[in-house]
Amino acid sequence: MSTAFRYWQLVTIDAAGKRKIQEITPAKTFFAAQFPEYTAENGVPDAKVQRELLQLSRADTTDRSYLAERCLLCLISWQIEQVCWQLEAQFGKAHGFNCSNLLPYVLDDDGKFPQTGSYQSLGRKILSSFEPEKSHLATWINIKVKQHPELNKFLLELGLYRVTDWAILNDTLPKKLQQILRDFHSLTSKEGADFLALLKSYQEIYKSQRLQQCSLGNKGICPQPTTQQLEQIALSLQSQIGQRLENETVITQLQRLAAYLREYRIYNQSRCLPKVREYPVDIAAVENNDENENEQMEFLQLYREQFFVCLEQALDIVVSSWVKKLQRKKGDKAQIFLKALQLFHCQQMSMTEIAQSLSLRAQDAVTRLMKLKEFRADVQREFVKMLCDRVTDLARNYSDAKCLKNLDQQLASILHTQSSILFREAEIKSRTVKNNLPDSLFSQKLCRYLDSLDV
Repeated sequence: MSTAFRYWQLVTIDAAGKRKIQEITPAKTFFAAQFPEYTAENGVPDAKVQRELLQLSRADTTDRSYLAERCLLCLISWQIEQVCWQLEAQFGKAHGFNCSNLLPYVLDDDGKFPQTGSYQSLGRKILSSFEPEKSHLATWINIKVKQHPELNKFLLELGLYRVTDWAILNDTLPKKLQQILRDFHSLTSKEGADFLALLKSYQEIYKSQRLQQCSLGNKGICPQPTTQQLEQIALSLQSQIGQRLENETVITQLQRLAAYLREYRIYNQSRCLPKVREYPVDIAAVENNDENENEQMEFLQLYREQFFVCLEQALDIVVSSWVKKLQRKKGDKAQIFLKALQLFHCQQMSMTEIAQSLSLRAQDAVTRLMKLKEFRADVQREFVKMLCDRVTDLARNYSDAKCLKNLDQQLASILHTQSSILFREAEIKSRTVKNNLPDSLFSQKLCRYLDSLDV
């Protein structure tokens, strides 16, 4: 669910390459007329609204279709930015980049409509190639941004090669493998021969089945080999090396081989080696691992519900804790703190205005009282801890013991990434409180909680 303003505000960059928000007034007017039930402050059921806008945009070439398209392009710009935040959260620290470094590659929409000239922005490419019967728009945006050639070229120069192990193994030529392992990694002839046998068995089973699936239109990220595929690979490998390996050994060796190839490719294309040996799991890849689409959708629905519940409960825990601490101090600081939170997040007052309203000395007194950064960090910590426990419990109903063990290892990283996007949005909004931007989800939930306290 998105907030409505994302359908008429475009995230773009200025001439200096800095992020800016451009309001498209005709799109705002059109959206209000088309969906009068949703105001800027309301959440919007994206699936319903996008379906209607898409039908309008593709119906003809009238002003209405152009405006519907513009609303979708505005939303796409926000989601493109979210993908960049996700990339920063997952890989930025290890590879030395942030979201701002990525935006110039993917935010190239000039906000005009209808399109003029032959140049197609990334947003228009995403929209024109989107097939609603095959994918969700958010999923399609995620894929297309992460496949963007110039963006990936930039990331590769930083030593980040965002291709799954299984895709690397698919497109490696066996005749090239031994040369790489011998000349680049200095492995012995025996090690090289064993890995060559492994690659041939992998491609005989996994790659051939993958190509069959692709020919039926089932594309997307290469998932981890299934248990059945691993058994088939092990059986094929046994015929070559005369030894039967356990499935866990097979997959460990496949990942080891992929790591060798990844290092070689990064060096070959960027002349630098990877800075980290571990490559965080792509959330999209984890989602695609579920073979049962209905179960996946059900799980995601439950996950989203828990996402909001945990955020509300984390706010309750942290606000209560901070109030108790302040109640131990002189004066009515606890009540002033709650009121300051309400004025800042719900009434979008500046620190100076809050100081005047609460008869505090100056804005720095408000800043010290609210400690917004520390407050958000406390909420995020409680939120991730709580959500991790809840999602693990949920996953027990959908995963077998082995999958659950793997999920446990990935979950904290995934949820931290998800929460980073949420709290980063709250941080951005806190900096731009006077720009008339609607509240972040964080502020919305906090305001609802403060209302319940009758602050």
